Amino acid sequence: MADRTAVFLLSKDPENDHGGDVTLSRALVRLAREVTAVRVICLSRTDGSTDGVLRVRKPAVQTPSLVWQSLRTRRSLIHTRFDLPQLRAAVESTHADVYVTDHSYMAESYLASGRRATGRLVVTTGVSEADVWRATRHLALAPEALRLARDEVRVARAANIVGTFDAEEAVRYRAAGIRDARWLDVTLAPGKKLDLTHSGPRLVFMGSRDWRPNAEALDVLLDAWPKISHGIPGAELTIIGPGSSDGRMLSDGVVDGGFVSDLPAFLSTCRGLVAPIVTGGGVRVKMLEAASHGLPVIGTSAALGSHGGLLGLAPRDASEEFIAGCRLLLMDRSAAVTAGAEIHARNAERWHSGIPHRAVEGLVT
Repeated sequence: MADRTAVFLLSKDPENDHGGDVTLSRALVRLAREVTAVRVICLSRTDGSTDGVLRVRKPAVQTPSLVWQSLRTRRSLIHTRFDLPQLRAAVESTHADVYVTDHSYMAESYLASGRRATGRLVVTTGVSEADVWRATRHLALAPEALRLARDEVRVARAANIVGTFDAEEAVRYRAAGIRDARWLDVTLAPGKKLDLTHSGPRLVFMGSRDWRPNAEALDVLLDAWPKISHGIPGAELTIIGPGSSDGRMLSDGVVDGGFVSDLPAFLSTCRGLVAPIVTGGGVRVKMLEAASHGLPVIGTSAALGSHGGLLGLAPRDASEEFIAGCRLLLMDRSAAVTAGAEIHARNAERWHSGIPHRAVEGLVT
């Protein structure tokens, strides 16, 4: 395998950016490096190359030009946005056996390049942008969701392999005629297990509020918080991640924590991660991060995704079930300690058995 090379095309800088998609990208690159040589091309706030990472400055959106190009090429705004001449040139400067994208739209510059004729294309979908638009955008913009869905299928048909982080999404691609669409059974490397034996009655919500599915979930959580915390002395919900509460009055016991410099230390003071997600997507990475450190998770089906059951987590889609799960952790520290130990052990077992490693090896070799 030493003579083989994989190039990862990433929408964010793996060294300077943060978020669920960045965490997954780092995990895939790390696993790929175990079986092949890897280079990374990423969009970034800066230009330059260091330690095998070629950064391409991400230009600001020029709305009139973007709309015109979208209409001219009959592609969605997002897929048009990421077909960049400078990214195309960066791809042209490489010679690799396989090119791996971290989103469907990141394949556009590759498909427009000469490397399309010489390299294999692997598309990892992250979260379907079409699904996000369908669930969170105004009805007047529904046609854009249709164009996004069409673009995602078009890119998938041009790829050699499509890897999804949701098993049902892989099924949908295969139903659309994509023969090699597979679910990526990838979890994160086990980290140091959190010590929850001295944790207080605190739950945590993690995620960027600038991303609509997270903002939507936070609204659900804040509405439910009075019932969750009722009668529990000192009950606290801390919100972590960029963004603001948009002037919304926070209930008693709700703290806007913003950025936390020492996340593991803070999480050891919490009883669990809560994720009442309605639209599936990046928050699943937060679930995988919680599992890797042994933090209990109370989440909906959309939050837990295809890995929830494999990590011993039952979805709590009904409001009453979600509230009851949260209250149990707040009232019973021993229940949190037990749940944390179980999810950490399950995650470690899957990692040490090589399941994530084999999933990524199958993409790049």
